[in-house]
Amino acid sequence: MGEVALNRSLPRRVIKVGTSLLRGQPDRSTAAVIMDLATSIARAQRAGERIALVTSGAVGLGCTGLNLSRRPTDLAALQAAAAVGQGRLMALYQEAFAVRGLTVAQVLLTRGDLASRRSYRRACQTLEQLLEWNVVPIVNENDTLATDELRFGDNDTLSALLAVAIGAGELVLLTDVDRLYSADPRTDAQAVPIVEVSDPSDLVRLQEGAGGGGQWGTGGMTTKLTAARIATASGIRVRLADGRDPAVLDALLAGEQVGTVFQPSPTPLSDRKGWLAHALIPNGALVVDAGAEHALRHQGASLLAVGIREVEGRFDRLAPVRLLGPGGGEIGRGLCGLSSEEVRAILGLDRDEIRRRLGVAGSEVVHRDHLVLTAP
Repeated sequence: MGEVALNRSLPRRVIKVGTSLLRGQPDRSTAAVIMDLATSIARAQRAGERIALVTSGAVGLGCTGLNLSRRPTDLAALQAAAAVGQGRLMALYQEAFAVRGLTVAQVLLTRGDLASRRSYRRACQTLEQLLEWNVVPIVNENDTLATDELRFGDNDTLSALLAVAIGAGELVLLTDVDRLYSADPRTDAQAVPIVEVSDPSDLVRLQEGAGGGGQWGTGGMTTKLTAARIATASGIRVRLADGRDPAVLDALLAGEQVGTVFQPSPTPLSDRKGWLAHALIPNGALVVDAGAEHALRHQGASLLAVGIREVEGRFDRLAPVRLLGPGGGEIGRGLCGLSSEEVRAILGLDRDEIRRRLGVAGSEVVHRDHLVLTAP
């Protein structure tokens, strides 16, 4: 099966709305929030755009339906609450969009659905067909079935991966603050608003000062910055703004300067490289020496067996692995051409002995075509 050919004749956006917004406010119910979202998205669809919506809220609505005063903390209770809330959530979306003449489709994903190249392509094809039919995909993590190992961890990350998958030009993150700040404005009076972020290294610095999510959400500014890093690396502009005011989304869709904009990388990753960097679930790690790190970072080289100093974990051939520098920091990810046992068997051998055992081609443990750098 070949790569998915995306039809980009119509502009595409991904909009992500979180639990803090969908739980509503005293003067604005969850149903009213969804009605406003449907109104804005329908207007953009009529203008020729194609939009996918990433929504949280299943667990929160489930807790409301079950009269739970607090979000559960154990996995079984969370999954059960999500099972109750997902149907309630989709019913609200279906009603709101039907009134505006649009059909919606429920798409539930786990990280495992994107972890193999074949399943990733199939997910892309399904989403592609929905967009071609002018259907609005309503995407959520499959909280009912996802295990800790297969979770995205938050819908911010899911929204960024979805934007990459459908070839979106922009990702809109609606939250409960008006923009990004240098620190949490709720606790730091010296926090400075940030209107634009254009340097990828600034994202790393900003993540260090970002806070966690509230009681009802799993994300926070940290996860939104992670989403911005994933999307911008693939050439996608990211907008972050306050979704509590329905006029804000209309302004964003009209191209107005609202909130914070994260500018896309001028040298974006290809679809495959983006998948390698962000969608895969690493099974282990290879620690490389300083020479190998330099060759990977600055020479576009493959990872040779002679440059590997340590193996972490157990994995088979062609498993995804992290590539770590001598200090332990991640420098890249890729598909390993050897199993962990095969790599361990050649650790410490010189180049000639490695080539005698593996052949010249086998000494390239992670080929550059199956490798992507992830460090700034």
